[in-house]
Amino acid sequence: MEAYERMNIQEVPLSSPFFRKKVERFLESNGLRMEALDLYLTLQDADGEILAGAGLSGDVLKCVAVSKQARSEGLLAPLLSQLIQRHGAASLKVFTKPEYETVFQSLGFKLLARTPLAILMENGRGLEQYCAYLSGLRRPGRAGVIILNANPFTLGHQYLISKALEQVDTLYLIPVREDLSVFPYAERLPMIRAGVPAEVAGRVVVAEGSAYQISAATFPTYFLKDLSEAAETQMRLDIDLYTRHIAPALGNPTRLVGSEPIDALTKRYNVLLQEHTSCIEIPRLGTPDAVSASAVRAALDRGSFREAAALCPESTWPYLLAHLAERALRLELDLPMKPGLVCPDSSGAHTDMDYGTMRKGIAAIRPFFAPMALAASVEALRPLGIEAEKAMLAATGGVNTHRGAIFCLGLALNAWAQGAHNVQLMQSSLGKIAQGIYAKSQNNSNLPPRGAMALALSGYRPLFEDWLPFYHGDTLGPSGLGMTKKTSVIPSEASVSHRLLLKIMSTLDDTCVVKRVGQQRAEEVKKEAGELLKDFSEEKLEKMCERYAAEGISPGGAADMLALTIFIDSII
Repeated sequence: MEAYERMNIQEVPLSSPFFRKKVERFLESNGLRMEALDLYLTLQDADGEILAGAGLSGDVLKCVAVSKQARSEGLLAPLLSQLIQRHGAASLKVFTKPEYETVFQSLGFKLLARTPLAILMENGRGLEQYCAYLSGLRRPGRAGVIILNANPFTLGHQYLISKALEQVDTLYLIPVREDLSVFPYAERLPMIRAGVPAEVAGRVVVAEGSAYQISAATFPTYFLKDLSEAAETQMRLDIDLYTRHIAPALGNPTRLVGSEPIDALTKRYNVLLQEHTSCIEIPRLGTPDAVSASAVRAALDRGSFREAAALCPESTWPYLLAHLAERALRLELDLPMKPGLVCPDSSGAHTDMDYGTMRKGIAAIRPFFAPMALAASVEALRPLGIEAEKAMLAATGGVNTHRGAIFCLGLALNAWAQGAHNVQLMQSSLGKIAQGIYAKSQNNSNLPPRGAMALALSGYRPLFEDWLPFYHGDTLGPSGLGMTKKTSVIPSEASVSHRLLLKIMSTLDDTCVVKRVGQQRAEEVKKEAGELLKDFSEEKLEKMCERYAAEGISPGGAADMLALTIFIDSII
């Protein structure tokens, strides 16, 4: 190692395209491929060529390699030692090639699973502790286990559970913990628990998920160039870990899976499970794509709660509503060229927030949407709104991105969950819930309600009598109300949303505008929006955006009402 003694370990700035490409070339020359990384450390020679490198993503070591000319120089151990020091946590996992096993053993890593092309190791007691937890759940008699993603939990999952219970006395359900799904683990776990039919609940144990089954840890794709070969290796690694550790912890239950006639990877995984474990494949409910989580997600993408709900038990519905509420906020945010408002390509009239800030705000309040739908009373709903505001402000550094949206969407979520499934009931219920919140927050004030509260107390009358009918009429055909010109700059779907926004701006008494530029200018804004709606063109819209940004005009109330209209349209 003498030739390398004076070299320093360097962190490569992966945000730089030049250095990222350099790392990619190094990995490619060593039979690896680039993965998403939090940081990457290297040892380089005098000419700047990478001799050894290792990266970190969360608690997983990735992209570990040593160039051919330096593999006898012992470079990997000091490099990995510093990477482990940087992480600072008690437990790390690594996926690497079998030839690096002894290096990692010298650093305190233990083997968890093995295939001919890859090994999984860990330097903590994470798997040991998880298996001890599973052992504590064991029951006597015939047992089965289903490892499921439930993204979201559907009637198909209920059917699989009922059929599995025909084979076993006790059924363990282990949800995939990885948060790479549309529905986060924090929602999927309670979804599964609530979705187990009451008549069989005593025979079903829903366990916590872990990073040790079907996760970014057990399904890595970073160290093989051939993705089809990588997938096969990952599946075998996952199954080896299951048979070595997970299954014995539960008393070696029968593995149960639903048949997969469509997805080739899942189909192959089922075949491998049946070859290497005690596994029973259960034919899925209905036709191949009739009752599936992917069909539910497709319906949600179309903004159709009714289609999605028809494929799910009622216990899943609050989470479908939560997803559609987030969808409405994202559609509003992602709409380009909104006068004075934050867009993907502009911060509008704002200096305190941008597109990234708004996305952080949406992510922070998403976890509160399902609980808002499930809240049984105003007393339960109101604290959720307060906590959602706190989470938003914490995520955005104190910037109010969505206070109005939290309020109006919270009312709508709760109204639907309380049975407001048509326009009339929704409008009435919104007003009643708002009245309850207003009564709780008056603080002995004799002043009449104004702004967002006054609109809510009316049951959002303009939305139901004006904006929603306009939105429906404007989506019936390509001509569109008031549309006189269209180019390729804005897609037709966006044009519909632009006209809805202008409709709202032309009729709403927007207190956000009033606070910024006064009542007189706010009235002029309403008039200008109405005029543009009648004679719409992208050029005029662009000029309005420039003018309002310069004047500091931001119709934030209209943006909230755009999201609310989109949301209510998707659920009733």
